[in-house]
Amino acid sequence: MNRSINELLKELTLNEKASICAGLNMWMTKGIERLNIPPVHMYDGTNGIRKTNSDEEMGITTENIPATCYPTGSAIGSSWNTELLHEVGVALGRESKAMDVELLLGPGVNMKRTPLGGRNFEYYSEDPCLTGELGAAFINGIQSEGVGASLKHFAGNNQEFEKMVTSSEIDERTLREIYLSAFERIIKKSDPWTVMCSYNLLNGTYASENEHLLNDILREEWGYEGVVLSDWTAVNDRIRGLKAGLDLEMPGPADYNTKAIVEAVQNGTLAEEQLDRSVARILKLVERVTGNQTAELGEAPDYHALSRQAAAESIVLLKNENSILPLRQEALSSIAVIGRFAKKPRIQGAGSAKVTPTRVDIPWDEMQELAGDSVTLGYAAGYPEDDSVNEGLIQESVALAVNSNVAVLFVGQPEYAESEMHDLQGIELPEHQVKLIQAVAAVQPKCIVVTSSGSALVMRPWVQHVPGVIHSWLSGQGMGRAVAEVLFGQTNPSGKLSETFPVKLSDNPSHMRIRGENGKLYYREGLFVGYRYYDRKELAPQFPFGHGLSYTSFTYTELKVAQGENGVKVSFRLENTGKRKGKEVVQLYVHDEECKWVRPEKELKAFAKIELEPGEKREVVFELEERDFSYYNTKYNRWVAESGYFQIALGSSSRDIRITERLHCDFGKEEISFHKFSLLSEWISDPAAKDVLEQTLNEMNGHVTDKVYLNEEFVGFWEDFPVIKVFQMFGQKWLGERSPDDLIGELISRVGQARNH
Repeated sequence: MNRSINELLKELTLNEKASICAGLNMWMTKGIERLNIPPVHMYDGTNGIRKTNSDEEMGITTENIPATCYPTGSAIGSSWNTELLHEVGVALGRESKAMDVELLLGPGVNMKRTPLGGRNFEYYSEDPCLTGELGAAFINGIQSEGVGASLKHFAGNNQEFEKMVTSSEIDERTLREIYLSAFERIIKKSDPWTVMCSYNLLNGTYASENEHLLNDILREEWGYEGVVLSDWTAVNDRIRGLKAGLDLEMPGPADYNTKAIVEAVQNGTLAEEQLDRSVARILKLVERVTGNQTAELGEAPDYHALSRQAAAESIVLLKNENSILPLRQEALSSIAVIGRFAKKPRIQGAGSAKVTPTRVDIPWDEMQELAGDSVTLGYAAGYPEDDSVNEGLIQESVALAVNSNVAVLFVGQPEYAESEMHDLQGIELPEHQVKLIQAVAAVQPKCIVVTSSGSALVMRPWVQHVPGVIHSWLSGQGMGRAVAEVLFGQTNPSGKLSETFPVKLSDNPSHMRIRGENGKLYYREGLFVGYRYYDRKELAPQFPFGHGLSYTSFTYTELKVAQGENGVKVSFRLENTGKRKGKEVVQLYVHDEECKWVRPEKELKAFAKIELEPGEKREVVFELEERDFSYYNTKYNRWVAESGYFQIALGSSSRDIRITERLHCDFGKEEISFHKFSLLSEWISDPAAKDVLEQTLNEMNGHVTDKVYLNEEFVGFWEDFPVIKVFQMFGQKWLGERSPDDLIGELISRVGQARNH
C-alpha cells in the first residue's frame, strides 16, 4: 500500500469499505485493486500449515499442500517449554512465507473444561497460566517473521456438541480467572495481529456480537487494537457484530452483508465512524503482513529435525517401575513390538487442524535402527482396524511377547475419536486394546505401553499390570523417532502432563454437565477446573497435572521468598542428583490462606524448564507480580490482592510439592466502596467507616431503649447483616420520619469526607 490508512479511508467508497469487512473467498481477504490494497492469504495453523490446493476449498477431508506437522497443542503444551514454542513459531513463520501464507489461524488456547472436548488436542492445557505463557511465546515466534497469528477461539468454546447454538453460561469471576485469563496474558505479552471469535454464545449472546466480550473486555480493558475476525460462518447479526467490534467476516464474499452494512450506514443505524474503525484495523493488518515480503528467506532450517525435538520434549513418561526404562541393548536379545500404531502411528487430530505432513517417522522403523543388529524385533498387529475384538490377533501377540525379553505395545484412541465437530464418547482405550494389554501383561511382566491420544486417558483397567507407560500424545511427524529415542535412552524424557488424567471419567468436575440442554450449558463447577477441583475435593487422580518422570532425579533446596517494591521474589536451588543430564519442569504454585472469597487450594503462577548436567546446581529465580496473588472481585469488578499470608509452593507436579514457604504480603488496604446493603463486617473493617458508624450508634443510643454497641457479642451475631437492617431493627423511634435509606446515604457521605481528610 502506497498511501496511509487515513488517506485510504478517504478514498474508499462506502461499498468498498463494507466489502473489505468480509473475505474474498474461503482463505483470502478482499483487496481493492484500484487503490493497490492487496488481499491477505490465511490458512489453518495450530500445529502446521494446512494450505489447500484452491482458495475456494475448505480442504478438511482432502489432502492439502505438504507442510511440517508439529506436535498438536495438547502434546507441545506438555513440553512446558516457552523457548521451544517460540522456536516452533519462528519455523512456522519461515515456512509460511515460503508457502505464501501471510496469516496463520492459531494458536488455539481454550481451557480443557472436560477431557471429552473434541478439539482438546488443539489446546495446550487446563491451566490459564501455562496456556498463556506458551501461547504468547508461539505467537511472538510467528510474528517475528512478519507472519500474523490468530488467537482463538474467543471465548468459552469448550465443546463441539451443538456449539453453534449453545450458550456457555459462565459467571463473571470464573470467566475472568479461568476462561479469559490465558487470552488476556497472550494479548498483553504478544499482541497477536488477529483474534478469532468462537461459534458459541456466551451468556446468551453470540461471541461474534458480544459487546461485553469484544469491546468492554478485549478492546477497552485489555487495549487490543488488532483485527477481530469470525470463525468460519460464526457471524449471526453482522451489524450488531460490527458495533461490538467484529471487524472481518470469514469466509466471503458475503455480499448480502456488504449490502446490509451499506444500508445500515445510509439509514443511520450504523455510524460510518464505526465502520471506518474496523476498516482501519483491517488495513493495518494488510500493512503488517505486506511490509516484510521483500525480506530474504535464506536457507530453510531443518523443519523435520525441529518436529522431532518438539515431539521428544512433549512425550511424558508416566510410569517406570523397577527402572524398566530405558531399554538397554546389551541386556536384550529380543523385543516384541505390538500394535498397529507401531507401523501406522497417530500423529495428529482430525478437522481443520489436520496437516498433510512432509514425511512421517515410523516407530517400528526407528526402533529397528536404534536397537542395532544384536537385538531382534518381532511385530504383531495386536488389534484390527475396526473396533472388533480379534482373539486371533491377541493370541499372536501373546505368543510373540512370551518369547521375547520385553514387550512394547503401541495403543491409543482411534483416528475417528478426536476431531473437530464432535466430542469424544469416552476417554478409555478401545476394548480390543484393553484386552490386548491385559493378555500380554499376564505372560510378560516386562511390558511397556506407549499411548497415543490428544486428551487425557483413563487407564484403570490395565495400568496396574504394566511397569512402564509412555504417553506420546499426538506428537506430529517426528513422533516415531522421538518415542524410539525415549525407549532406548537416547533422550531423557522431560514432558509433564498439561492436564489431569482421572482414574475414571466421572471424577471430572464437569461430568454432570458435559453437554448443554435446550441451548444452555451451565459451568456450575466454577473455578474448580482440572487440578483445582481434584485438590479441593481431595480426590486422587491417576496421574496429576504437571506429572512426568525422568531418567535422573532433582532436589529443591534453599527456598527464599521476599516482597519488595516491584513484587515478590522467589529463589531456590535446583540440583541434578542423578547420573544423567536431564530437564526438570519447576512449577510454582500460590495459595491464599486468608481470603474471604473461595479460592483454589493452589494455582500455578510460574514455571521454568531447566536443563542440568549430573551433579550440577543452579539458582532459579521467579518474580511474581501483584496480579499473581489476585482474584477477580465481582463486587468491585476488578482484580484484588488482599494483604495476608500466602503459601509459596515449588514442586515437580501439582501433587509432588518439594518445598514451601509462608509469606505475609502487604498489598495495602483495599478501600471498600459502601452502598445501601454493605454488611456490618465491611463497615467495621474500614477505620473511617467504623468511626462514623460508632458515632451514629452513640447518637442513636441516647434515644432508644435497646442500645447497640460494637462489642464481640453483637458483632458475632450481626456481622453478616447489612447495616441498614441494624437501624431498621433498633432505630425506628430515633429515625422518626427519616428513612433508613436517607441515613445510610448520609453515613456513606461522611465516610467519604473522613477519608479525604
